[in-house]
Amino acid sequence: MIQFGRAICNDFEQSTSREWLVTNGIGGYACGTIAGVLTRNYHGLLIAALHPPLGRTLTAVKLNETAIYDDRLYRLHTDHREDGSIDPRGFENIEHFALDGTTPVWTFAFADAWLEKRIWMEQGENTTYVQYTLTRATRPVQLSFKALVNYRDYHGSTLEPWVMQVTSISQGIRIQADEQATPFYLFASQGKITSSHEWITGFYKKIEAERGLELLEHHLCVAEIEVTLQPNQSMTFAVSLNQQPDLDGQAAYQRKQQYETRLINLALGRDLPETLILAADQFIAQRAGGHTVLAGYPWFTDWGRDTMIALPGLTLATGRADIAGSILRTFAKYVDRGMIPNRFPDEGEEPEYNTVDATLWFIEAIRAYFEATEDLQLVRDLFPMMREIMQWHQQGTRYRIGMDQNDGLLYAGEPGVQLTWMDVKIDDWVVTPRIGKPIEINALWYNALRIMSDFAWRLGLPFGDYTQLAERVRTNFGRFWNGLYCYDVIDGEQGHDATLRPNQIFAVSLHHSALSSEQQRAVLDICARYLLTPHGLRSLTRDDEAYQGIYIGDRVQRDSAYHQGTVWSWLIGPFVEAHLRVHNDRVVARSFLEPLIRHLEAHGLGSISEVFDGDAPFTPRGCFAQAWGVAEVIRAWALINR
Repeated sequence: MIQFGRAICNDFEQSTSREWLVTNGIGGYACGTIAGVLTRNYHGLLIAALHPPLGRTLTAVKLNETAIYDDRLYRLHTDHREDGSIDPRGFENIEHFALDGTTPVWTFAFADAWLEKRIWMEQGENTTYVQYTLTRATRPVQLSFKALVNYRDYHGSTLEPWVMQVTSISQGIRIQADEQATPFYLFASQGKITSSHEWITGFYKKIEAERGLELLEHHLCVAEIEVTLQPNQSMTFAVSLNQQPDLDGQAAYQRKQQYETRLINLALGRDLPETLILAADQFIAQRAGGHTVLAGYPWFTDWGRDTMIALPGLTLATGRADIAGSILRTFAKYVDRGMIPNRFPDEGEEPEYNTVDATLWFIEAIRAYFEATEDLQLVRDLFPMMREIMQWHQQGTRYRIGMDQNDGLLYAGEPGVQLTWMDVKIDDWVVTPRIGKPIEINALWYNALRIMSDFAWRLGLPFGDYTQLAERVRTNFGRFWNGLYCYDVIDGEQGHDATLRPNQIFAVSLHHSALSSEQQRAVLDICARYLLTPHGLRSLTRDDEAYQGIYIGDRVQRDSAYHQGTVWSWLIGPFVEAHLRVHNDRVVARSFLEPLIRHLEAHGLGSISEVFDGDAPFTPRGCFAQAWGVAEVIRAWALINR
């Protein structure tokens, strides 16, 4: 269990840098800091998915708690104000914080009393529960709460107050931001509820300020709730889009525990840390009658590339092959001109297809699924679509993605478009365009050809063309070798690009490798010496003049550093797999994962951050919970223990 005492909880910097997350499996979530301070646009009790898994909207923000015990007043919440003051300082009353599964649990101490608070969500429903239990006391405690709400896109910020419709109902209140808005509800299992309409201004958001974004926000207090708890008594709040959520807090929490127990039981015998098993589930969401993967919290939606890379670790390694099959079939519905979508826009627009690698990762995910399940029926069902994908790549599709008829290698790119996973674009500037024949794209292309040959053979279909083309690609793959390691891109606008980046590690780690054993060892060695950090691989060697070791600042500062030295946690997976292939040393391979296991107690609690600074001390940045970071640690752990 992840848990902290006063040394962490009562230290403002420590308790605001650690964030908790709970999710509902349909794209909604709640998150915040141990201290209870709002540091991001994305913190709140209910970020509801109005159009699952998208349309995410901040509704309920927080409950400001005050306790009166033995005639003394204790303010338990914490606010960081625009003048820099921290008032009240409720975090100093936190005796203990822990994660019970994925449920954050606080214990507040005042005099001889302990008040426990826990937050969780109903699976499959936009409902968040907040439960308070007086676990130790010699007399009753009087509690009062101010309920703060908002209604905005989860990326946004509110600085212009307006009038919401706030209506008292049985055991709660109904809130509707405007005539077009989806109403939401606040219920209390007991106590006196008085509706109100008071905007509280000037909440300071530290992380948004660091990111060069709007640093202040206003929230609306819509109700005050008063309740008296006897020793060992509980009361429960429910904030929901549902007009009639279950207000039996004990039953609701039992459902949550039973769900997480089932997840752990599915992974029994796989020797996986339970924290990672539960973290994996937080990224899986329903889409179009099937499933998808949300790339990261608190802001990413479902991306094709991230989904396919994360699929083996999140589902297959955790004993959830049925979910893997559902994801593959879901994305198969969206194949167009031989490509799966790069991104499903949050606004519900048409999917975007600006990716060269997502579809090739799709083929690899199908291979991994078949290896884990031997489900030939799924392969048979999807094979016509896979064959169409390969045809489009051979003849050419969007963005000049297509096979070079001279050498069989895959070319991609045109000015102004970002196609590989190094995909930052600042206005009209593509920071790492990589137009030409990128190393990892052609490693994936060779891998896909070998997979198609094997699948065709298993289905009793002609496979010789795939085999012959794969051999041609393997022969010409030698063009990537520069004598010491692999070019990052060949046949680019400026010729061959020898920039030392981690993309070449995939030429070693993928199931089918076109490199010789000597070349594999050399690639692994240079990545280990120049790119490896405790938390993943740098996106660029520190020796390069374009290297940026700190990922912080406004959008331009951050995005220009995103793939120019910033460390990516997900790259530890292919590095460990490559190390196993070259050295077959499971003890050493596991040691590369240990820092990320320890990282579960920092930043996103129980999860793995998206990126880290390239310079020591490798401060975590970006999303505090990233799907492929979690997935690749799980997958690598499973490979070591296989």
